Formats: sequence, structure tokens, C-alpha cells
Amino acid sequence: MTSLKTLMAGALAALTLAGCAATPETSGPSVVSYDHGALDTLLELGVGDRVLAVPQQGLPDYLSDLAGRLPDAGSLKEPDLDTLAWLDPELVIMTGRQGEAIDDVRAMTRVKELATPKGDYREAITERVQDLAGLYGVQDRAGEALASLWQYVDRQKNRLADAGTITVVTHNDGHFSLRDEAVVYDLLALTPAPVPDTVEPIHRGTRTFYPVGLDTLAGMAPDVLLVVDRSAAIGAEPLDAGWLRDALPDGTRMVVLDPGLWYLSGGGLMSVRLQVGEVVNAVQ
Repeated sequence: MTSLKTLMAGALAALTLAGCAATPETSGPSVVSYDHGALDTLLELGVGDRVLAVPQQGLPDYLSDLAGRLPDAGSLKEPDLDTLAWLDPELVIMTGRQGEAIDDVRAMTRVKELATPKGDYREAITERVQDLAGLYGVQDRAGEALASLWQYVDRQKNRLADAGTITVVTHNDGHFSLRDEAVVYDLLALTPAPVPDTVEPIHRGTRTFYPVGLDTLAGMAPDVLLVVDRSAAIGAEPLDAGWLRDALPDGTRMVVLDPGLWYLSGGGLMSVRLQVGEVVNAVQ
């Protein structure tokens, strides 16, 4: 079984090769990204020389080497406006996580807002990558990177044809909610465990949650339970994995996924590849 560390090393090696393929002087805007998937896409496309800073607080492990080389632009929830003013980037990539700070940054410079990918996930990621590539005139390079990514995904999908039922949940402070994870159910076409009719949605603004208790998870009895630990990702008390494992049937395998990769990142050339690799390791 390949470890996540090995997968990350392979992805970083691919990033290095992409960087080596870049032209000595990349054209396109200087940038700070508050979307880690967009950031890893820019790096993979070989335009990392245009990145001025990174939000170091909560930076996922697979991007941690950037913290030693670039200034700190704050966190995903609280961008460092003073640093942005000092660096004066030509473009700042932002998401709904930054809330009202988007307007503050827009008063300084150009902002590109990224929404959560919707619809067919492969098409959404392809569109996002090509959109970012268009900012730097590297659409051909993006096409090659996407072709490589989808070939990899398809190979892994074929390997998991008999993986059984998979349930994905988000953990938050001892509570769980079902997670409709596109990497698992769309890209890899894995089969979800049946959800009881007693599970009802809760709507909070534009978001919908499906809370589930331990008894419900045990009754669903998936072959594999994948956990995205939000608490760990944001620096709160992480999940007690032993406590959860003891509550599940003997036939269910439980795997806690890399929290930074799954809760704070995703949707990028590197992050999607890493997520697929981690799912493969978890369910095989």
C-alpha cells in the first residue's frame, strides 16, 4: 500500500518537472491565492514564479514547503490586508471563505472569485484549470496536465470496480454529517452505502448538511468509512479515531483522510491527484 507521503512526493516531483518546463520569465499577473487548489494548479502549470505570498496559517502539508520561501498572507478566513497592500499583487484569487474581506481586497486590486465546482466534477475541474491557465497563456500545458490527470483517475477507477460501499463523513467537534464527495462518487464512481430515510437535511444559508449519529453510521455499515476531520483541519480538537472505530461494525474499515488536503484544499491539478491516491489506499 502506497503511503500518502509517497503520493505527495510523487506529486511534488511532477510539480518540479512542470516548474522546470516553465519559460524563464512567465507572463501574466503576479498573484496571491486564497484557494489552495488554485495555488497548486498554478504551481503545476509552472507559473509559481508569479506567486507572491501564501496564506500560511492552516497551509496543507503538501504545500508546506512554500511557507519557508514566501511571505505570509494570513489565513483562509482572515487575509492579511497589510501584507497584500505591501506586496501589491496584480491579482488575488479568493472564495466564499474570505467573506467580507473580498470587498476590502477588491478595493486594492483585481480579485478573481472561485466558486465550489458544481455539476460534472471532471468538466468543472477542466474548466477551472483552463481558466487559470488562460491568465498566463499556458493552455497547452494545462491540456497536457489534465490529460495526464484524467488518465491517472481512470486507471484508479478501474482498480476500484469491486471496492464495495463507501460512506464519507465530515467530523466537527464530535458530530458527523454525510459528505457528498465528488472525488469519491463522481470521479471514482464508488458506491455509497444506503442512507436511511430518518436522515434529514439541515439548511444553513446556501449550504445543506445531513447530520448522522453513531447509531446511524453503524446501521449503514459501509465497507469503508472515510472521515474528513474538519476539527483537525482548523486546529481544534481532532477526532478520537479509536472512539469512532469502536462504534462501527467489525466489517467496516474506518480511515481518517488528510484533513488539510480534504477540508482546506481540493479542485486543483495536484490536490485532485493526491485525493484520488488517498482514496485508493483507503479502500483497497
